[in-house]
Amino acid sequence: MPVATTIRPLTVEPRDIFTDNLATYAAEERRFAGRHSAIGWLRVAVFLAGAGGAWWLFRHDQNLPGLAWLVGCYVVFLVVMRWHGRVGYQLRQRQLLRLINEEELERLAGKLNGLDAGERYQDPAHPYTADLDVFGAHSLFQLVSRSTSRLGQDRLAGWLQAPADLPTLHARQQAVAELAPDVAWRQHWQARARQFPKQSDDPRPFLAWMHEPDFYQGRGWVLAALVVLPPVALVGIGLWLTGWSGWLALVPLLLMYGLNYRFRQERDAVFERCMDMYDVLRAYRDQLRHLEARPCETPRLAELRAQLLARGLPASAYVALLARIAQNFSLRWSTLAGFFANNLLLWDFFWMWRLERWRRQLGGQLEPWLEVVAEVEALSSLAATQYAQPKWAVPVLADAPLTFVAEELAHPLIFNAGRVANDFATEGAGRTGLVTGSNMSGKTTFLRTVGVNAVLALAGGPVCAQALRIGPMQLFTAMRTQDNLAESTSSFYAELKRLRQLLDLTEVGQPVFFLLDEILKGTNSRDRHDGARGLIRQLHRRPASGLVSTHDLELGDLAQELAGFLTNYSFNSDIVGDEIRFDYRLTPGLCREFNASKLMQLMGIGTDLAR
Repeated sequence: MPVATTIRPLTVEPRDIFTDNLATYAAEERRFAGRHSAIGWLRVAVFLAGAGGAWWLFRHDQNLPGLAWLVGCYVVFLVVMRWHGRVGYQLRQRQLLRLINEEELERLAGKLNGLDAGERYQDPAHPYTADLDVFGAHSLFQLVSRSTSRLGQDRLAGWLQAPADLPTLHARQQAVAELAPDVAWRQHWQARARQFPKQSDDPRPFLAWMHEPDFYQGRGWVLAALVVLPPVALVGIGLWLTGWSGWLALVPLLLMYGLNYRFRQERDAVFERCMDMYDVLRAYRDQLRHLEARPCETPRLAELRAQLLARGLPASAYVALLARIAQNFSLRWSTLAGFFANNLLLWDFFWMWRLERWRRQLGGQLEPWLEVVAEVEALSSLAATQYAQPKWAVPVLADAPLTFVAEELAHPLIFNAGRVANDFATEGAGRTGLVTGSNMSGKTTFLRTVGVNAVLALAGGPVCAQALRIGPMQLFTAMRTQDNLAESTSSFYAELKRLRQLLDLTEVGQPVFFLLDEILKGTNSRDRHDGARGLIRQLHRRPASGLVSTHDLELGDLAQELAGFLTNYSFNSDIVGDEIRFDYRLTPGLCREFNASKLMQLMGIGTDLAR
């Protein structure tokens, strides 16, 4: 059945775009590196000129000119230092953009090893992710994810772990279509966040801490001390320097020291929280600015952007203020400066007050703002995948559950030029495709091909196919069941538990699309056959459809019993001399040629018995 699809032809291949970008950013990197080095030497020259000139003037009793020269050089030094920092940022930005384009080229070549594999999301009990290589080495997550923040990675992982409803998928597809061609915006979005070394740290502990009781709650006297003690101490020090008694300074200084000692644990906790989040907040600040400046056309992106502009100032301004507050706690990294600031000005207490003031006014808004960034990161990941694979199809979403109609469907994690694509179609509940075939012929790979493309489609992304029409479904797989020595569980019993999980899933009424590979392989052939027949009949009566691979040809007889609901497919091979040739083509009907004995012969197994 022909299926509508939406693929826009590209005049330039993405590989060429990434290659050109790589060359451009590498050249700019070299230019900024030279400028950065030159300004660094200028900083040294200004410092030496200031120190040397002041020394010469002071030595010749030119105290006033010497002081003026020193102050002037210090101001120039600060200006040059800021200039150096801005150029350093631009240099780092070009380095990151070059790296991002290198990663895009590596993805196209199937070199995924250096990319985030998302092992933290692996779950053997999940309905399908373990069997379909959604996470882990050489996984779908590595291929798709361009997320830099922990929340963005979690959001994308969540989309790959659970199918969305049709309205949500429509909204995601529209947003992905808008972001996909905007390569420069997406890559700068990534690079802005990656400027900061710890930007991928999890912000949720900080978000939870933002809802804890204020330090100053019930401690109004500490706030009063913050207002009174530092000015009194400064006045007392001034009087002492002019010859008055030092008691006016000594008393408040001792009180401030006592306050710092009494609440040292609370101060340390705030310091650690803020320093842990400093890079994260700066990364979010820059990404929010990038998103706020972008006109958004599709409804979902426009809605997300509107959330950032709903208050008097854009969200990035408020997050920037929070980042500056967090930065001020870093004075404690300088032991001497931190000691004098806290025991003379109650520095930590002041910034704790500023933090709590921010928290009271805006604390409830921070998490929604960060969630906006997380969603845009997930959408940007799907958009980058769609752009990088212009021959992939955007799925057409069907209202009818358990619809899967594909043309030229292939596995997205097979990158060689000989990758084989197949057509496959099933619509409605109660249907089973029985796939037979010889060893190594492609049965299991085909089941994974169907499954992993369904995962992509139901997350809102493109699929490795010429066309795909898909309806609502919950995926379920049973492919890699293993024994568990810790639980004294055999592989056969583990498989039974997995199949029980499938049946339980079908009892709640949701449409389930199952992919079962060599079911009940842990028992004898008679029990395996009877059990498989019973399971297929049982699934036929439930809101479920899917594929079952097997070597048991007798199961194909169910095509007469379940006429119109069970369809036989096969993968076949040819033996030419001592060579086994596979075409990896899905063929109607049962497989009639098997190659186990030939494989054993080629491996030198059982040859003595053959003689």
